Amino acid sequence: MIDRDSPVTEEELHAFVDGELPTDRTEAVNAWLGQHADQAALVAAWRTQADSIRARYGAATDEPVPQRLQIDQVLKRDRASGRSWAALASAAAVVAFLIGGSAGWIARGAVAVVPTDFDTFTAEALGAYKLYVVEVRHPVEVPGNERPHMTQWLSKRLGTELRIPDLQSLGLKLVGGRLLPGPTGAAAFYMYEGPSGERFTIYCAKADAPGSALRFKDGDGSAAFYWVDDKVAYVVSGPADRGKLEDVTKTVYEQVDKTGAKKS
Repeated sequence: MIDRDSPVTEEELHAFVDGELPTDRTEAVNAWLGQHADQAALVAAWRTQADSIRARYGAATDEPVPQRLQIDQVLKRDRASGRSWAALASAAAVVAFLIGGSAGWIARGAVAVVPTDFDTFTAEALGAYKLYVVEVRHPVEVPGNERPHMTQWLSKRLGTELRIPDLQSLGLKLVGGRLLPGPTGAAAFYMYEGPSGERFTIYCAKADAPGSALRFKDGDGSAAFYWVDDKVAYVVSGPADRGKLEDVTKTVYEQVDKTGAKKS
């Protein structure tokens, strides 16, 4: 039986990132991460690295072993040529070495993978989305009815003027927001909820680039749109319904860009 209140170990955090924890323990780890922002940031960074490696090398695991390296083919050729069992064993060892070397050659780039800003911001935003969207009692630090205070507080912490979008035209009510550790410092996180309980979040933090095109990422039942405007990166996350997420993103984009900000 799993003890939901037992301490969370580093091994469990790795299993949590890999999706290998039992359901009951996953809920306990989710709750624990909600109270330990530094560990939540570490888990988000691990997810970023894992997503980058999968994106770049995931296809290699599905590639068949080249016929010339398949051990049964090598042994058939050797038997046909009359080689001794010692020679066959040597050939098998060489094939094993070549396969291992090939795997090592593929993996050598994994260490050198440098996530892009898109990878980093989107992974952290989706990590925060998945972590807090399931919370019932404590999904946010500041409730939505304290919008002016939340705007002032998060703007000060991020060092840039922020605007919290109004999504009521889409049937989404502001649940509230919280401060999170981000890839470049502090990050602001807003949560919205629809009439049927679906939730969307906005994650924003300072970025090095002055601007970027809109980019999309999906997977594991959730999805996100990312862009940078005036050196602030935005990620809108939600359920993997691209049409609905596009509508939310469009409304957010119109309200947080330079023109929209001047109108507020």
